[in-house]
Amino acid sequence: MTRLLDTIAIVAAILTIWLCLYAYAGEAAIAPPLRTLTFAVELFSRASFWNHVSATMTAFAIALTISGVLGVALGLLLGLRRFAGDVADPILSSLYTIPKVTLYPIMLLIFGLGMSAKVAFGVIHGMIPIMLFTIAAVKNIQPVLLRTALVLRLGPTKTALNVLAPAVTPEIITGLRVGFALTLLGVLIGEMFASQRGLGFLIINGMEVHDVRMMTTVTLLVVIFAIAANGLLLALDRRAHRFA
Repeated sequence: MTRLLDTIAIVAAILTIWLCLYAYAGEAAIAPPLRTLTFAVELFSRASFWNHVSATMTAFAIALTISGVLGVALGLLLGLRRFAGDVADPILSSLYTIPKVTLYPIMLLIFGLGMSAKVAFGVIHGMIPIMLFTIAAVKNIQPVLLRTALVLRLGPTKTALNVLAPAVTPEIITGLRVGFALTLLGVLIGEMFASQRGLGFLIINGMEVHDVRMMTTVTLLVVIFAIAANGLLLALDRRAHRFA
């Protein structure tokens, strides 16, 4: 019951802020809630809209897979090699703080327009935080666990599966949750600058042709998807930490 009331309060607060912004800026900047929802229903009936959704989800799935696999693999490698991890950690943290939009000209020259550029933007946004969380997870393994594995005379494979994996999984899941959101952000930015298809393209195109209704509606749909997906990942994250 408490969660339901909290959700209602949050939604009411968002709608209030939305209406206040609409009252302040007018239709030249933002569409009102009811008109946005009505247009969203209209978009759902357009085949062209679902083509844009498919383009975004395809690029996002590829980018998230690459970010997850490379981020976890490199994070484990650097974490297990303590000196390498100590050297890489501040470098990765510095790279993480760089506004990735500044890399747009280089990425565009390397990958050109289209799917590859969108995926690349998603990967550079999502892979680094996954690596950082994975490195931290390995570094924070309690020494008593490794000593116990030695006492029990577990081999490398059994130690990795029965000791290391359960110890690092919760933090890796947290990293994947953060990487999920940032990868989606990167793909959308890539579509804004380097694509003629996708939800990011619809948003930036709406700004260019001053289609406020399209811009507001697509932004709302992206936000709803991101919140719903993050909620599911957060529940998985909490469950993993509870049983860790």
